[in-house]
Order: sequence, then structure tokens, then C-alpha cells
Amino acid sequence: MPFLKDFYHAVVHALRNLLPIVIVVAVFQALVLQQMPDGLASMALGLLIVAFGVALFLQGLELSIFPVGKSLSNQFARRGSLPILLLFGFAIGFSAVIAEPALIAVAEQAQTISEGRIDALTLRLLVATSVGLVVALGVLRTLMGWPIHWIMITGYMLVVAVTYFAPEEIVGLAYDSGGVTTNIVTVPLIAALGIGLAASIRGRNPLMDGFGLVAMAVMVPMISVQVYGILVYAGGAETAELVIKQESGKTGGAVQMLLDLAYMVRDVLPIILTVLFFQYIVLKRKLNNPRVVALGFGLVILGLYAFVVGLKLGLFPIGTSMAEQLIGLGAIHFVYLFAFAIGFATTMAEPALIAIGQQAEEAAQGRVNGNAIRILVAIGVAIGITIGVHRIISGDSIHYYIMGGYSLVIVLTLLAPRYIVALAYDLGGVTTSEVTVPLVTALGIGLATHIEGRNILIDGFGLIAFASIFPIVTVMTYAIVADFIARRKDIARNDAVESTNDQTKEGSA
Repeated sequence: MPFLKDFYHAVVHALRNLLPIVIVVAVFQALVLQQMPDGLASMALGLLIVAFGVALFLQGLELSIFPVGKSLSNQFARRGSLPILLLFGFAIGFSAVIAEPALIAVAEQAQTISEGRIDALTLRLLVATSVGLVVALGVLRTLMGWPIHWIMITGYMLVVAVTYFAPEEIVGLAYDSGGVTTNIVTVPLIAALGIGLAASIRGRNPLMDGFGLVAMAVMVPMISVQVYGILVYAGGAETAELVIKQESGKTGGAVQMLLDLAYMVRDVLPIILTVLFFQYIVLKRKLNNPRVVALGFGLVILGLYAFVVGLKLGLFPIGTSMAEQLIGLGAIHFVYLFAFAIGFATTMAEPALIAIGQQAEEAAQGRVNGNAIRILVAIGVAIGITIGVHRIISGDSIHYYIMGGYSLVIVLTLLAPRYIVALAYDLGGVTTSEVTVPLVTALGIGLATHIEGRNILIDGFGLIAFASIFPIVTVMTYAIVADFIARRKDIARNDAVESTNDQTKEGSA
């Protein structure tokens, strides 16, 4: 059966992608900590479950989210109703983010750390509304053909300006809130919307006009949350210190498994309801192959569930304990090395990056290689997390790092070839998903907890922001260098042709 064959290949591919994480853990345990990790069998089982979950998820995407997102975009584009299309964009953005588990976790953690000054529900509604509005704006951009680079340059100039005035307590949280809006469900759905629109409108390029929605969905919450923080901390109250509370008394066994699966259904349900509403109520048309689409959504839910269970079972506990042990060694260079290695390894395992890489390769028609893009992005994340770890260790203000990073991004945007800009920004957003966010957040909070004089709210957050900035830098830098080399080759080739022609003319004379 084709499905089973594709699923088998997806499992093997997922295991290959997860191998770098296993290698990093094994090398640090054997050579640096010089001890065998506890729960080695659990780690191996967790790895298999993660691979199984990623395979199910990717198969589910191909059957449900990708075709439905593109189909809806095409139908709305053909109808030519701008208000309905913008409303669809807002609804997709809002529904995809409001129940996002990573955002819920960050919001609740921020409420605890700030002792209630930052309200978790308010933060979630603010971020979800921001994403909904920006997806609607991105739809309008694709329809009107506006260049993405001017929107991003203007947006990030505003981000940098707001960051200058924002209180320290909110900057890292704001950037992390923007980063966690793009998960392994949101990214493929928003990407499918943009690419579907660009493919259905004459004169639009899927690579240049189809990408960019994810990047805008990351950028605008950074602005809105910082403005919210300026208002919240206008009174100048002292920053609260965090006492990390460990969860206890969880329900175990089959009941907990059912609860976790129910939570996963809850996370995906807003998207399903939005799709069904616009398909049946607004368009008044039935889905093509509804049973296949339903199967696809079921596989997405099961894949997400297996994915999260596998990470919790095998990889997260070991990664957290290793970070604490490395800090305890007092050898800071090992902390830097671990940050770089784990940043690269987790990014290579990101399902959202795998999905967007495949989409980019198809849209670019040979101009972009999906595997090369993933490696560039992984290197960018590794560099970003290492720089972010250095900031925490040194105690420097996050303001100047963030402002400097995005100033560099703005300069590169002006220099980069137009075809890569939207994709590069989107790739900066997809790095912060289900694999990276928990590991990176745990690393940041662990460092801020164990280094004397650090404040968890100010220093513990922000690593996700660094993981978002530097992939944009590496991808654009690569495109600039590649474009420069290609131009030099063209010039050399033209000079050679002209020289040959001149010699031919001289010989004829």
C-alpha cells in the first residue's frame, strides 16, 4: 500500500533527523560528564515514539491541512471577495494560536513570575489577536503584490524602537511570545494559505509572494506584548522573583494518557472548526474527500500526541539534567559548546522546519534545496542560542543584543536577493516549535536559576528570540554570497564569450 510505504519512509527519515540529538547527549555524557545517563532505555523508547509521531504528523499534513488550506485559498481568491478572504486570514491566525500549548505555558509562567501583574489570559488573547490581524495583513500583501522586504524592514525598525523603551521585565517575554506562535500545526497551515493564494493569482510568485506570513506572525506579537508591558510596568513596581514550582500529584496511567490526548484535540480543534465553518457556512461547499481529510486530521492529532509523549519520556529529562550538571561543573566553555550543539541538533529535528523546507523546495522549482536550508537554519539557531547563553552568563542587558541583532537583519534585508527574503524570515519563525521551545526555555531558566545575581523574568526568557534572529542572518548571508558568486561567474562567462568573439573577428579580418 502506498500509505504504508510512505509512512515507513517517514519514520526512517524522522529517526535520521533525531540522530543528532542522541549523538550530542551521548558525547557529552561520555566525554564531559563521564557517566551513563539514567533511563537509557526510556530515552531509546522516547526516540522511537517521537519518530513515529513525526511520521504520523507529516502524513496527516499531506492528507488534511495542506490540501484544505490551499483549496480554501484558491476558492476565496476565485470568488474575489476581499472582506471574506481577510476574515478567513484573521480566523485562521487567531484559532491557530489561541490554544497553542507553548504560548499557554509561557503565559502561565510569566503570570507566576510577575506575581499576577502580567495576566496569562490577556497575554494569550493579545498574541492571538495580533497574529490574526497580521495574517489578514499578509493575505492583503499577497493580493496586492506588495514587496515583503519593505514591510519587514518597517516592522523590525518599529520592533527595535519599542524595545528601546520597553522595561527589562517584558523584553525577553515579548520576543519569546512571538517565537512560540509558530508551531508544527500553525506553520504548515499559514504557509499553505500564503502559497495557495500566490499560486492562484496571476503574476504572483509562490516563493516571493507565498512566504512571509509566518515571519509577520512572529514579528507583530513582539510589538504588541512590549507595548502591553510598557503599560503594565508604568507604575515602576519592583520585579518579582520566581520560585519554580514543580508539578506534583499528576494523574497517572491510562487516565492521564486520555487527558493528554484530549488536550491535543483541544489544541487542534479551533483550526478544524475554523476550516469547517468557512467551507460549509461561508462557501457552502462540501470538502473534497471528507473521509480522507478527517483521517488526515486524526493522524495530525495522534502524531502530535506521540511526538510530545516521546519527548517527555526520553529527551527532555536528560537534556534538563545535563544542563544543570554542566553548570555545576563550573566549566563555562562546556555550557557554550552544549548550547551550540543542542541548538543545532534540535533544529534539525524540527517537524515544522522539515515541512516548510519541503514547501520551499516545491515552490522554488529547483532554486532552493530543502536540506541545505535546514542546515543553514540549524547553524543559525546554534549561533543564536550560544550568544543568548553568553548574555545570561555575562548578565548583559537583552535590549542591546536584540536591537543589534535586528539591525543586522534589516541591513541584510536590503542587500539580499528578493527571492530569499520572505523565506528567510519565515525560517526564523519555524525554528521555535515543539522540539526547540521546551529545551531552550529550560536551558535559559536553568541558567538564570543557578547563576547568582540573575533575575528569572529578565534573564530566563529571551533565548527563543536569539533562536529566531540568527537563522534569518545565516540564510540571507548565504543567499547574498551565492548571488555574488553567481554574478561573478556570469561576468567571467560573458568576458570569455566576448574575448572569443573578438578573436574570431580578428581572425576573419
